[in-house]
Amino acid sequence: MLRIHFTEVDLARVRVAREPDPMWEVLSTLHRLQSRGGRGQFAAWYRTTRAGLHAAGLARPVREVLFALYPLGPYLPDFLTPAESEDGLDAGLDGILRLPRREILTELQLLHRFHAPPAWAPRLVQQEERGELTELISRFHAVAVAPFGERMDSGIVAHRGLLARVLLADGVEGLLSNLGPRVRWRRPVLEVDYRTDRDLHLRGRGLRLVPTYFSWGTPVALANPDLPPTLSYPLSRPTVPEDALPDDAVPLRALLGGTRARVLRCVADGLTTGELAQAAGVSLSAASRHATVLRDAGLTTSQQIGPTVLHTLTPLGAAVLRRAAGVGVA
Repeated sequence: MLRIHFTEVDLARVRVAREPDPMWEVLSTLHRLQSRGGRGQFAAWYRTTRAGLHAAGLARPVREVLFALYPLGPYLPDFLTPAESEDGLDAGLDGILRLPRREILTELQLLHRFHAPPAWAPRLVQQEERGELTELISRFHAVAVAPFGERMDSGIVAHRGLLARVLLADGVEGLLSNLGPRVRWRRPVLEVDYRTDRDLHLRGRGLRLVPTYFSWGTPVALANPDLPPTLSYPLSRPTVPEDALPDDAVPLRALLGGTRARVLRCVADGLTTGELAQAAGVSLSAASRHATVLRDAGLTTSQQIGPTVLHTLTPLGAAVLRRAAGVGVA
């Protein structure tokens, strides 16, 4: 178990990533390729990505280079998920390039305790070798992560909306209590199901929370306690597997009917049942009924927050709205 110890100052410095973090998503997708965890949920992504890696000539270098540096297990070098990636992929890759040689060697030595790195790994202290690594990571990201940006964005937006509601209703401690089944808030400690037993004292630095679209199972924290504290955890998944929309998707109104199409568009803002009824111009019971149908179809998801239920889009629902907008449905 990981125990994250908070002070009052730390509670005031909790923040949630505003968008998908590319380096954490690279880590998660590499783990999805190496594990059967989440294989059913990500089946369409898995098929598409494997085919894309082979077509791009990346299957072998990903297997021989990236799998070796991003192994499944209790330890991952922190330099692969730099704090700079909060500002995007290029910033994250630049963070890897600018890391001091000593830190890279130290982290590779730590990796060796759990998983023997390849013989070429120590050469990463050289700028040229590290440049080749960041180029490979960038190419992998272009195939395995970037094409799914809209799905990731919609998932993060929905999750942040949910946490914002919890924050307004129950404060930061309520937010920390709603990070998924593997995370529990027991003031002043956040308990996280983890592969190793350790304590992390925040010491007034706060905590950056990174909900990660492609992660599955156990949350991940940086190993070095002196780095900016970060916790990556799985984004709450919709209850049905996601797949691509058919190319001949029909207009939204014809597919759902006028009222239900209007309800789906309103859900895009993240609304409670009462707010949804008011925004869509229907009764409370009708709003609840429409929300249930859309949820059962995998277009929306609902989560209980105290006495209310918050409805948000799933990535599939967001894709339906985008496709409808593309064919001119008002």
